[in-house]
Amino acid sequence: MSIDERGPILLAIARAAISSALGRPLPADESPTWLQEPGATFVTLNKQGELRGCIGSLEAHRPLLADVKANALAASFRDTRFSPLNEDELDDVRVEISLLSPLLPIAFVSEQDALRQLRPNVDGIVFEYGAYRSTFLPQVWEQLPEPAEFMAHLKYKAGLSPGFWADGIKLSRYSVSKWKEQKSS
Repeated sequence: MSIDERGPILLAIARAAISSALGRPLPADESPTWLQEPGATFVTLNKQGELRGCIGSLEAHRPLLADVKANALAASFRDTRFSPLNEDELDDVRVEISLLSPLLPIAFVSEQDALRQLRPNVDGIVFEYGAYRSTFLPQVWEQLPEPAEFMAHLKYKAGLSPGFWADGIKLSRYSVSKWKEQKSS
């Protein structure tokens, strides 16, 4: 099965997990064997074009099926930026799934060197400095198209000053295959 054919199955699984948690069970095909392979996903919820929740895994540490279900539920009910999703909102929410590639470290000698290596609209980036960590999916480039601005917001999301830079910063890149519901089920 091609990667593109996996999208509708993953979207149906995420939608079913959310619907079932809200007392409106939906069927979803969980039988494909590839769902048992390790996978890392982010599940993003949008309502009327606005972010309504986004939670995910950066590294494949459990079967893809379990990862999609867990992240769908977390994005719906445990994203601390939003109140838990309620049944009245279910039909207005669109689900998007991003399946992440493995993380690849970026070697750089300065912030300018790091910024030159970023690939807008291609790279998802993980920023790490000590206990500080953040990530942006490649989709975030749509709102932050300039590498310096992208990096500044990534540092701020990690809890650091947007102008912060120090030895010991680690950056990794990943790409995603993504699928989005065209209309609510």
